[in-house]
Amino acid sequence: MTWKTAVANLPYGGAKGGIGCNPRELTVSELQRVTRVFTQKIHDLIGIHRDVPAPDMGTNSQTMAWILDEYSKFHGYSPAVVTGKPIELGGSLGREAATGLGVVFATEFLLDEYGMSFANMKFAIQGFGNVGSWAASFIHQKGGKVVAVSDITGAVKNPNGIDIPALLKHKEKADSLKDFEGGDAMDLNDVLVHECDVLIPCALGGVLNKENAADVKAKFIIEAANHPTDPEADEILSRKGVTILPDIYANSGGVTVSYFEWVQNIQGFMWEEEKVNYELKRYMKRAFNDIKAMCHTHNCNLRMGAFTLGVNKVARATVLRGWEA
Repeated sequence: MTWKTAVANLPYGGAKGGIGCNPRELTVSELQRVTRVFTQKIHDLIGIHRDVPAPDMGTNSQTMAWILDEYSKFHGYSPAVVTGKPIELGGSLGREAATGLGVVFATEFLLDEYGMSFANMKFAIQGFGNVGSWAASFIHQKGGKVVAVSDITGAVKNPNGIDIPALLKHKEKADSLKDFEGGDAMDLNDVLVHECDVLIPCALGGVLNKENAADVKAKFIIEAANHPTDPEADEILSRKGVTILPDIYANSGGVTVSYFEWVQNIQGFMWEEEKVNYELKRYMKRAFNDIKAMCHTHNCNLRMGAFTLGVNKVARATVLRGWEA
């Protein structure tokens, strides 16, 4: 998160925290109670200018609403203490779609470098949760063919392109990808090695490893998940000539719009969704150009360019503050 916010040029540091549980096995009441107790334990550690939680795996806007409410019992109403909140409680328009939309912006900038566009490109998406479903929707709108999709409930393929709006309706109704009539069922693990131009892993880390990397057929990998490619797979894919857009840039749309939400809460002035998306694209484009410049300077790939950019920014800020060894 530290390198990600540095690459995105946001005035944030980085941390992660959470609760070890399977939220799918808990009732709404149990989820609320465990979230409130967690907030009671950390309320002195978080704050508007200290640590601002945002949603991640297994959480949503409702989770953030509970954190805000519990925090407010100790410190008064403070909407800027969390991001990813419901709109009614000071959340930002566009936040729910932000990570997925950011992934699509990042993909667009990368394809532009190769003289390509979404039209007639084939995409495989591993993980059809918040990020994957929004990314699939935007890709579908831009004329790209999503030929394979998976989540923990199942996987679907269609060489002619999946009807993403229909798949979303099916998942909302059935809470599963199984039995979708607009495609054929496939093995969950096969999505990563499915025939496509662009592979977008949107779920867990380490899904691309030395066991399957050699079988990846995609020309481009967009890391919408955090750390989906382990180091051994990274080397194998690089030797195969696969271009990888690293996670610390590719999925930074979520934290970027979290920053926008925080700014809006502090100002007490909310933006229209058009402005949120415009600013997101502007931030993503600037970061992409900064990474490209770093790659050019050091003659390195996108991952090394992104990490060099992030680490250099943090190091420079550290020295300027007088923290030299």
